[in-house]
Amino acid sequence: MVEATAQSGWSRFARVRGTGPGHGVTTLELFFDLVFVFGFVQVTQLLSDEPTATGALRGLVVFALLWWVWCSYAWLGNQAQADEGTVRLTMLLATGVMFVMALTIPESFVDLPGGLFGPLVFAGCFAAVRLLHLASYLVAAGDDAVLRRQILTTAVPVVLASGLLALGAVLGPPAQTWVWALALVVDYVGIWVTNTAGWRLHSARHFAERFGLVVIVALGESIVSVGVGVAEHAVSWPVIVGSAFGITTVVAMWWLYFDVATHVGEHALAQADDAGRSRLAADAYTYLHFPIVGSVLFVALGLKKAMSYVSDPEHHTLSEPLSGMPLLSLYVGAAVYVVGHAAFLRRTGGRWAVRHLVAAGVVLALLPLAARLPALAAMALVAAVLAGLVVLDLSSLGQRRDQIRHGHTPAPAE
Repeated sequence: MVEATAQSGWSRFARVRGTGPGHGVTTLELFFDLVFVFGFVQVTQLLSDEPTATGALRGLVVFALLWWVWCSYAWLGNQAQADEGTVRLTMLLATGVMFVMALTIPESFVDLPGGLFGPLVFAGCFAAVRLLHLASYLVAAGDDAVLRRQILTTAVPVVLASGLLALGAVLGPPAQTWVWALALVVDYVGIWVTNTAGWRLHSARHFAERFGLVVIVALGESIVSVGVGVAEHAVSWPVIVGSAFGITTVVAMWWLYFDVATHVGEHALAQADDAGRSRLAADAYTYLHFPIVGSVLFVALGLKKAMSYVSDPEHHTLSEPLSGMPLLSLYVGAAVYVVGHAAFLRRTGGRWAVRHLVAAGVVLALLPLAARLPALAAMALVAAVLAGLVVLDLSSLGQRRDQIRHGHTPAPAE
């Protein structure tokens, strides 16, 4: 009897519990995201340590690898409840592996003296966490032969990409950067061309919430960057003013996503049929959220550097302009963020958000002027354009905004 009870208990622990239309994000998924908070901070620091075109490419590659891992587990959590059975164990193991992977980000391209070889540890962690995900997904698929075939097909680009990461780590810079970029292409394009018809998306609510939370994680990292830029210096009026510009920028980015766009996306997912839903989820969330979330990290770099100019009178003056990669990160990052929203609304609501495209163009047009203005003024211009776009959205949507947020209205017309 004792043995039977033990087996029954193990059976309950090992089982997979499926999801349904009303399924929401679990606390374990929120816990899992904490390691990505650390990972995003590490990416921003990597960008900050080497504010060059090469550094930007390396930071983008590392972020893209983190993003693909996160997306993979977001899909798994929609197939089966993340806090139950074997999926829970998978999520906890993945959290540990991802923490090690995030630890190695500073030496993902240049190994530090002593210890293990950083680039290869990073590549190994990526391979381990992706293969762990696929194995768990096979279990969660149950008797769904189409889904199981999709998972096995997906394993091909995953294995190829992991091999390229290991090869790049062994080769070292400068070849490593391009081999790792090739690994990304193989992974991203490989999964795209293997089709998405075999994937299942059971809960539109869970999926929209999941991606909204990772946007929050990225925006939170931006706030941390504003604080880190001044934490070691005395508070002054320029610091307070610069902080106001930085927070205004982040608040505007939050508003643009969560006021209307997130509701449009969730509604589109809920209304799509089974076949169209998985393709929509891949297009609008897995792929189009990449520039949305990634651009936030580049904006964070620009804000961090600008605040260091404002707060450190020993090394900078208030009249000194922001320049180089930090300036490009702030302005191009803000423009990409806004264009990403326009593309997301186009895919989910069927209309281009023309105001967003115009605002992105204005930000880029102001870049030459910002290069000649003090860093504080450069921050003010970005904050003003994004805040102005929020005001335009509010005035243009009118009553439709309330209907979109609380009803079932499609994306707003321009």
